[in-house]
Amino acid sequence: MMNQSVTVPKGFKATGVACGLKKTNALDLALIASENDCAGAGVFTTNRVQAAPVIYDKEILGKNRDAIHAVVINSGCANACTGEDGMRDARDTARAAANALGCRANQILILSTGVIGVRLDIAKVRAGIAQGAKSLSSEGGNDASKAIMTTDTRPKVFAIRNSQFAIGGMAKGAGMIHPNMATLLSVITTDAKISPARLDRALRIAVEKSFNRISVDGDMSTNDTLLVLANGASGYEISNAQDIEKFTEALTRVATDLAKQVARDGEGATKFVEIVVSGARAEKDAARVAKSIANSPLVKTAIYGADANWGRVVCAAGYSGVEVEPNKMALWFGDVNVFKNGTPTQYNDADATRAISNAEVFIRLDLGMGEASTTMWTCDLSHDYVTINGKYRT
Repeated sequence: MMNQSVTVPKGFKATGVACGLKKTNALDLALIASENDCAGAGVFTTNRVQAAPVIYDKEILGKNRDAIHAVVINSGCANACTGEDGMRDARDTARAAANALGCRANQILILSTGVIGVRLDIAKVRAGIAQGAKSLSSEGGNDASKAIMTTDTRPKVFAIRNSQFAIGGMAKGAGMIHPNMATLLSVITTDAKISPARLDRALRIAVEKSFNRISVDGDMSTNDTLLVLANGASGYEISNAQDIEKFTEALTRVATDLAKQVARDGEGATKFVEIVVSGARAEKDAARVAKSIANSPLVKTAIYGADANWGRVVCAAGYSGVEVEPNKMALWFGDVNVFKNGTPTQYNDADATRAISNAEVFIRLDLGMGEASTTMWTCDLSHDYVTINGKYRT
């Protein structure tokens, strides 16, 4: 696999090792480290039940966001709902990484994903960190992306490089995906030189246009985290308004690609779905309608079964909480206009069925109320989703 991950930017190394947290012998611990201290920024789950690593990372970024050195990510255990023991395990993980890498514990960020309510086997984590510190490599990004997978069927990586700087990222997530920054973890690196405050602003803009526009099952995880590290190794400083805009656009491009990969790999998914809602009074209204459609089990199962049941889409828009008027709406499956001005059109049912039978399905709903629009990405809901989640702990 070509390196398209977190080690594309200069000065970053990564690795993935198997330390025994998973029942199989699969990779389950990732380590990402920078040669230079990094500016750091993060966005986290808004679930009121938050895992120990989320609480820990918020604390670190609140005090030391200009000197982050490394990130440790384990899969196989979420370290969520584990009380004070879980917080101790999080801090022990940071100390172990700091000792192995020769930095301070408050320069380490940690992420966890897996089963909720289970203690982290800290002895295995320590051993994995020691092993990983020795195998860090500028070619190790792909192994790191594999080590963070749980029910994912494939790693999710993407990187871009221009003449000034590079940005690379990895993500995991297949179920419990409904971010409002879903389990969803992502780490993005860049060799641009940028202040923590500017990095934070750019990240929040990027997340709103990417990870906050995907949904697989409507569940928001206890562990959702997106981190960005900037080590300045390219020597290119993001300082003026033009540079900031260029950097934010590049960061948004990476985040959007990763987010769409997560939606494509939804648990049991057979189809990728893009939902465009236009003609809204405000973008927030368009987003609420799009999320309502994306989270509707009836819409998602209809797409799975290639049933062009447009009424389910209109219904989901109606209960979104946004003031809509059916007699102003127009709905398309692909390029087939199936509903307009409050009634179905004289469309050919075979054409509509064909439009939602593809591996990629496009739905567009124009509300006819204004000029604002948004795009949301999701997937269908299949029998396999129930099977996977009915047996998750076994």
